[in-house]
Amino acid sequence: MSQDDSFTDTGAATGAPSPASSRRPGPARRGGGTLAVALLLSLAAIGGAGYVGWRQWQQEQGHAAGDEALRVLKQRVDSLESAFGASESERNLLRQRLGDADQVNRSLREELLGQAERTRNLEDAVAKLSEKTLSGHDALLLDETESLLRMAKERYELFHDAQGALAAYALADQALSAVDDGAFSGLRQSIGAEREALARSQPAALDASLAALTGLRAAMQSLPLKPLDTAASGDAAGGWSRIAAALGDVVKVQRANGAPLSVADARFARELAAIDLAQAQAALLAFDRDAFVAALQRADAGIAAQFDTAAPAVQQARAQLAALLARQPAASVQLGAALGELRNLRAVHALKPVGGNGAKP
Repeated sequence: MSQDDSFTDTGAATGAPSPASSRRPGPARRGGGTLAVALLLSLAAIGGAGYVGWRQWQQEQGHAAGDEALRVLKQRVDSLESAFGASESERNLLRQRLGDADQVNRSLREELLGQAERTRNLEDAVAKLSEKTLSGHDALLLDETESLLRMAKERYELFHDAQGALAAYALADQALSAVDDGAFSGLRQSIGAEREALARSQPAALDASLAALTGLRAAMQSLPLKPLDTAASGDAAGGWSRIAAALGDVVKVQRANGAPLSVADARFARELAAIDLAQAQAALLAFDRDAFVAALQRADAGIAAQFDTAAPAVQQARAQLAALLARQPAASVQLGAALGELRNLRAVHALKPVGGNGAKP
């Protein structure tokens, strides 16, 4: 019990007024202030408790949001871990594949190097084989060219066959043109020069000349001879005639076979002229210029001496002989320069090494 309550109780018991009774409203006022203070404190406590509760609620909400975010982050981390694990496995698989590819590439590189070595060896073998083939090819063509040139030379020297020699020279030039070695290209000029000389040595019309000689040989049987009873001119002729007449009664000469002397002389003159013309034909076929000219000159001299030069047939025959002399074959050609040059080139070329530019014959 408080002091005020004790005072109150004491005064009431005595029944006497006390001086403190006049001041009762004072303590009452003090109790209201206390109540107010208590109320304020209660309100403050309630506010503090509410604040504390609100803060706790806010913290709980924050914790819940953080837990949710943490859960989401954890899920994302888990998904990232799984993705990282998958990528790691893929990376390992890719690394393994790269290793396998590296091994395959290494083996392929080794095979490629081996193949390149084999290809190089094959190229060397093919090059050597090609070189041998070209060498044999050129040697064969050069042998053929030399044989043809030698054949042309011997044929012209033995038989004076310019046409056959020309054919052999043409074949030799054709064979030489197929030679791959350029060292023999200048030889074709020498062959061409000898071919031109052979072409100029041939008569312009061989067949016409042979036909003309054949016609003259046939005409010899019908050409008129000189008359045997030609009158002598002058005193000398008269003297000889008188001597012959004086001796005619003493000595008489006649053929044993009874043939007249004029007939035998005519036959002998015609045979001699025909033989000269036949020799001219043989010389023309043999391309013997000197023998051809000599035979024609002997034939012309025999016709002039034994036949009647005043007869038109004899004059025509002598004109044909003159035309044949004008178409006489040219002088013989000296062959063999191209053949000698070819032999010299082959001899020099044989001294070169096998790996040179030209083929070794």
